[in-house]
Amino acid sequence: MIGALMLDVASTELTQEDIELLQAPQVGGMILFARNIESPQQVRALTDHMRQVRPDILIAVDQEGGRVQRLRQGFTLLPAMGRLGEHYVHHPEQAIELAQQCGWLMATEVLAVGIDFSFAPVLDLNDISDVIGDRSFAKNMQDIVPLADAFMRGMKQAGMATTGKHFPGHGSVKADSHVAAAIDSRSYQEIYDKDMQSFIKLMPQLDALMPAHVIYDQVDPNPAGFSSFWLQNILRQQFKFDGVLFSDDLSMQAACVAGGADARIQAALNAGCDMGLVCNDRIAACTALDGIQKLALPNQQRLERMRGKIPNIQIGSTLNLDESWQNVKKVIEDFKNSF
Repeated sequence: MIGALMLDVASTELTQEDIELLQAPQVGGMILFARNIESPQQVRALTDHMRQVRPDILIAVDQEGGRVQRLRQGFTLLPAMGRLGEHYVHHPEQAIELAQQCGWLMATEVLAVGIDFSFAPVLDLNDISDVIGDRSFAKNMQDIVPLADAFMRGMKQAGMATTGKHFPGHGSVKADSHVAAAIDSRSYQEIYDKDMQSFIKLMPQLDALMPAHVIYDQVDPNPAGFSSFWLQNILRQQFKFDGVLFSDDLSMQAACVAGGADARIQAALNAGCDMGLVCNDRIAACTALDGIQKLALPNQQRLERMRGKIPNIQIGSTLNLDESWQNVKKVIEDFKNSF
């Protein structure tokens, strides 16, 4: 059974404390960070060990491209998605093909080292946000939708589920919710007309969504990830979204409005999230785990859809996959080196 809490580990190998946490029934996922990565071979050994301890664990990573990619040493360095958006302006068909290839290449490499999925793609607008920027495909929905659609087709072709972030949109909020409270005082209609459109149009391709740690204070007093209005009324009821809802990292500064780690995970799950992330703070992780002991396990059918098609292969110190991988890798590296 898959629990409702996603945690992290301190290093490149599991400690005894990590193993004990993995065995807790309410732990359902693990997310890897750069500190957990030495080489493809080491990552596959780490994920294999996790599954020996807990066969049903879901393993995730942030591998978007550009400045947000945790897997670097021995992996393909992907361009920021904003480069695809710039290319799309003058060469739309080529940019769409490149987006599909980027999605496939990212997913193929992530799956090869035993990771089920990457939290990708970013569907926010590249507007005024300090934290989004060129993580976004473009400044407008008309360019984001075809590029993100192609990127997700590539992910699915490789065998990976998709996660759109950060619903209903972080691009129009300047503050970085990792380090500060983020407040958006626009009306629901303004948010709907501008930021939400890429999420709405791409919903058929999305297996999961991650809500923003943003308070849209004209709509609801809680950050979107703690808001039953956004998660239940809008996503589940109005848009009939039946994918997984992952909270953003509950250790981020903007999440602290809900109280301690136990209160935060309870608030996220009670609002409608299927799984909550508590990262980079082991004390908070243990507090959160204690705080949800009596809660029911999340929707298993939904979470099972996030399981990646992980190949049964031996991985070396650098990735060396099949001819298709080599060809696509060269195309993407040539594109990245062209600017």
